[in-house]
Amino acid sequence: MQFRDLKAQYQALKKDIDKAIFEVVTDCNFISGKQVEELEKELADYTGMKHCITCANGTDALSMMMMAWNIKAGDAVFVPDFTFFSSGEIVSFAGATPVFYDVCRDTFNADAQSLERAIEAVRKEGKLIPKAIVVVDLFGQPADYPNLRKIADKYDLLLLEDGAQGFGGMIAERRACSFGDAATTSFFPAKPLGCYGDGGAVFTNDDDTADYLRSIRIHGKGDFKYDNVRIGWNSRLDTLQAAVLKVKFKALIDYELTAINRVANMYNVSLNGIVTTPTVKEGFYSSWAQYTIQLPDKKTRDELQSVLRAEDIPSMIYYPKPMHKQLAFSGLNIYEECPVTVALCDTVLSLPIHPYMEEKDIEKVCQCIKDVNNKSTP
Repeated sequence: MQFRDLKAQYQALKKDIDKAIFEVVTDCNFISGKQVEELEKELADYTGMKHCITCANGTDALSMMMMAWNIKAGDAVFVPDFTFFSSGEIVSFAGATPVFYDVCRDTFNADAQSLERAIEAVRKEGKLIPKAIVVVDLFGQPADYPNLRKIADKYDLLLLEDGAQGFGGMIAERRACSFGDAATTSFFPAKPLGCYGDGGAVFTNDDDTADYLRSIRIHGKGDFKYDNVRIGWNSRLDTLQAAVLKVKFKALIDYELTAINRVANMYNVSLNGIVTTPTVKEGFYSSWAQYTIQLPDKKTRDELQSVLRAEDIPSMIYYPKPMHKQLAFSGLNIYEECPVTVALCDTVLSLPIHPYMEEKDIEKVCQCIKDVNNKSTP
């Protein structure tokens, strides 16, 4: 059993992927080939955003927006405490200070009240200038952007949607990567839309920001290759990756999102009342980057993972350590306590999920969890 079965996906798409790769290899246009621009247009149209600017990876995409917004030393950027390291890393990389806020226990996404308390604490201290909010669409479901937008507007802060795990998710008819002042995604292979290596993209409606991003991703390029108008870096999406993504993107919208939601629904039905299953809010739609359950405590979680491992059932802990406890962030002021994050790090467990998962495998996972639960119930 695979946690995220890229082998099954490749077998389903093999003919089209092989053809797409062969075309790139035959043309020998490996850098900035036509497939890159075609992919950018398709993704922009899908999200409803004016511009999609691809780059080398999702972390670069976030960093590029820090640069575009001139985030610098003395600035505060607010980041969820329960997320992958890069969401906060890019703030420190820009010279600014990440300020962590808590998440909601049911959705794993940003807690608007905790965020506002963190903003108020920074403002009251007066040492840092609040500049931006990073919001993560964790595990596939978009965060509560209607409320988060109100907070961003109230304090005149920029809102950056980290949609790496949320691509394909929706609130009503509006798609993930369209909710912030800008948004980013990652094409890491395990993401809802993943390539065969690293890749990323930024989404924006602002023409000047788009021009700036296209410049800095190619060494601060101006009108032609050897015209450099600013300091940039090298962060291009390879043509081969764009070609693969075009095929996988079609599959995502044609059937994969429907299929993975079917798998999630089967988990929900079978595990209801056995463990705490993930919540998708009314009017929201998840792309299910992960299916994450909660157990009563760390001991129970770790014991279940051990039993699953013995049955050759893969599982993962996303995430075992809060951002504020990462050694790299030691020395930062704690402006807001994050008890939900601390609890989640000890109790979450992500189960295998992907669009190609067979019913017998879902049943095997669920039966194993039920057996463990029965043994632990007096």
